[in-house]
Amino acid sequence: MRRRTLLASAAGFGAAAAAFPVVTGLGPAGPRAARAASRGAATPGDGHAPVDVNLVLAVDVSRSIDEDEARLQREGYRSAIASPQVVEAIRAGMLGAIGIAYVEWGGIEYQRTVLPWFRIASQEQAEEWAEMLARAPRVSLSWTSISGGIEHSRRLFAESPWEATRRVIDVSGDGVNNSGPPAEEARDRAVAEGITINGLPILNDRPTFGRLPPVPLDEYYRESVIGGPGAFVIPAEDFHSFAIAVKRKLIREIAGVGAPPGGPARPMSG
Repeated sequence: MRRRTLLASAAGFGAAAAAFPVVTGLGPAGPRAARAASRGAATPGDGHAPVDVNLVLAVDVSRSIDEDEARLQREGYRSAIASPQVVEAIRAGMLGAIGIAYVEWGGIEYQRTVLPWFRIASQEQAEEWAEMLARAPRVSLSWTSISGGIEHSRRLFAESPWEATRRVIDVSGDGVNNSGPPAEEARDRAVAEGITINGLPILNDRPTFGRLPPVPLDEYYRESVIGGPGAFVIPAEDFHSFAIAVKRKLIREIAGVGAPPGGPARPMSG
């Protein structure tokens, strides 16, 4: 398979970092992010106000993603959320607001909620969220557990202070599941709870331990990762095109535009 255009070749996966436990809550984002998040969190006036969608952005930070690529990934989400086009899509919803949480995951032993639930209903709030993400520390470690990322994201919905008409997990990554249970098992549990999982595979074609994926990554995401009502995949050709793919994907998710005719949601396995 051909190597997509990237900044530089990364070193490949290292051994699983057992020293990094599963982390929930605010993590290293710290008190400053907590204070900022509280301004987007529920208030006495909107504590039970519904939103159009509760969206978890579940982002791969395994060792196959080097520092420059991790930066491009973060910048892609920041620029997309704060873009006028995405804010317009948010405001055009029936309720005009979304809830959003940002998760980073590596091997089965590492998932971290980088930014907890935050309500976005305006350009100002979208830009505030983007600034919070810019301040949050980054890590790159371990293997690739899509199943762990989905499980963490699925449980996170219980912490949202806002009821939503839809619940969506947005999974982005550059490799197949190689740590923990199969991705299909975690997907099926989420789908059974009425959650939709969409995929943003990054097609960098980097070998893992000297081996290429058994199938193209976008095909793997369609078969093993996405599921639920209207689930879809939007591939990013490389990390440089990631921001464009993220913006397209977010607009579709926020607007509730699912898979096109002839492309039904992936049924549960088994």
